[in-house]
Amino acid sequence: MKETVNSSVRAILTNYLEQSNHRKTPERFAVLDTVYQFDRSFSIQELSESLEKAKFHVSRATLYNTLKLLLKLRLVVCHRLEEGTKYEASYGTDNHCHQVCTVCGKVKEISVPNIVREVNETHLRRFRKDGFTLYIYGTCSTCQAKITRKRNKNLGIIK
Repeated sequence: MKETVNSSVRAILTNYLEQSNHRKTPERFAVLDTVYQFDRSFSIQELSESLEKAKFHVSRATLYNTLKLLLKLRLVVCHRLEEGTKYEASYGTDNHCHQVCTVCGKVKEISVPNIVREVNETHLRRFRKDGFTLYIYGTCSTCQAKITRKRNKNLGIIK
């Protein structure tokens, strides 16, 4: 499955670059391949570190420009969160939901079949749906436990 996705996204990028008369640079493909190795959302810093770990140096400008291109091609989605901007590979995951902790910023992809079914069955006038992403904001259990412990400590319940 992963190999099929990788070859598909490489083909999309290659076709776009050829049709637009842009160069097919190794840096662009290295960024694309690294993006699709992540199984979670990632920051520019994490992407850069992953490329460096693979002994492939890419400048910040190239990273940003390549991500901008991948966003345009809908191969990557951007999440703007309190702790910063995160990116995520999006090919083959058109309909999905995320839990976002507003305290620590952790993003977790979740399965909500009822929501997916309802959105898929919803007819929108004069609009063709390509996919959707749903964000559910709240507080994760880890952060909620920390908040409760802190509140209890301040109230003198826990010593």
